[in-house]
Amino acid sequence: MRILIGSDHGGLSLKHTLSERLRSQGHEVVDMGTDSTASCDYPDYAVLVARAVAAGEGDFGLLVCGTGQGMAMSANRVPGVRAAVVSDVFSAKATRQHNDANVLCLGERVIGGGLAGEIVDAFLGASFDGGRHVGRLEKMARLESR
Repeated sequence: MRILIGSDHGGLSLKHTLSERLRSQGHEVVDMGTDSTASCDYPDYAVLVARAVAAGEGDFGLLVCGTGQGMAMSANRVPGVRAAVVSDVFSAKATRQHNDANVLCLGERVIGGGLAGEIVDAFLGASFDGGRHVGRLEKMARLESR
């Protein structure tokens, strides 16, 4: 899989940890920044990854900041993106199965590297169930045009 990954300064360490893990699993990882611990603004990196995911430049996006919340709020403003903040394995799997999430957001100050790796594995290992969930996604898509 081709994974587009980004972080702000608050998520840089976890981003590097997850990038290494994903590469060791055979995934192509495209790091879209930041590359520094200097203070920066999470919306700048969230929108880079989100627009690229929406354009089909990668299979999924992975965004990391202090809590994951700012990244998700920013990424979800891009039409076609369904970004989810996840802190547990069950939610990682369910948000792919039920919501067809295409961007995973994590908080470096919320979870450790081991759990983050398990969450990413669950997210990438799950697939959209379709069925009754399709209509719900269509409703969300219509909200983007308002």
